[in-house]
Amino acid sequence: MKHKYILILDLVDEQASIKQYEAYHEQIPDEIAKSISDSGIESMEIYRYGNRLVMEILANDTFSFEAKAKADQNNEAVQAWESLMDKFQQRIPGSKTTEKWVLTKRIFSLKN
Repeated sequence: MKHKYILILDLVDEQASIKQYEAYHEQIPDEIAKSISDSGIESMEIYRYGNRLVMEILANDTFSFEAKAKADQNNEAVQAWESLMDKFQQRIPGSKTTEKWVLTKRIFSLKN
């Protein structure tokens, strides 16, 4: 069974910074892609409007945010990537200081 998660995050609202962030995502490091797929994430897309980012994750039954976070803590490549990305990111208003990407709540679904 596939699970869909939608997360949001804001970027620092400066055009040069946003362009640099996007450039980093044109070709992410292989170690980062591997850590994502190894966690059970089968598809990940990020969309941007202004400085707001929206991430869609499609994951299989083996995925959990807790297991991904634990694996990431022990992965030097992921820690380096997160440290680099943190320079471009800012927290969503109202989120905890420890949160970067914030999981959203679905409030409507139309299925035909």
